[in-house]
Amino acid sequence: MRVAIGSDHAGYDLKEVVGPILREAGHEVVDVGTNSGEESVDYPVYASRAAHLVAGGEADRAVIVCGSGVGVSIAANKIDGIRAVNGHDAEEAEMSRRHNDANVLTLAGRRLSDDQAKQIVDTFLTTDFEAGRHERRVAEIAELERGEDL
Repeated sequence: MRVAIGSDHAGYDLKEVVGPILREAGHEVVDVGTNSGEESVDYPVYASRAAHLVAGGEADRAVIVCGSGVGVSIAANKIDGIRAVNGHDAEEAEMSRRHNDANVLTLAGRRLSDDQAKQIVDTFLTTDFEAGRHERRVAEIAELERGEDL
């Protein structure tokens, strides 16, 4: 699987943990930055870079990290075709894949341990979309993206 990763300065350290985990699991990793945790940078820049790779089919999924995971989730979800979830634990990551076909995982760099992040990322990347009744709901999300009323 091709996975884009990105972060702002607050998520940099955790992004640097996630990248090797993904590579060790056999995934191809596309790192869109930032390349340091020293200088303050704007999280929407990195969230949009990773999300656009997924939306454009250049990556299968993305993992994006900021301090809380919230800002990058909001920014990524502005891109058509993106269903980003701020994953607080493995169960949430699993359900977001099974029921929502989430394609972007965001993480809280200031709140998650390396072990917690590994569990969440592993679960997110190994869980399949259940489809069935959930397909209708994901289609409704796409309708909302197109500006349609439900």
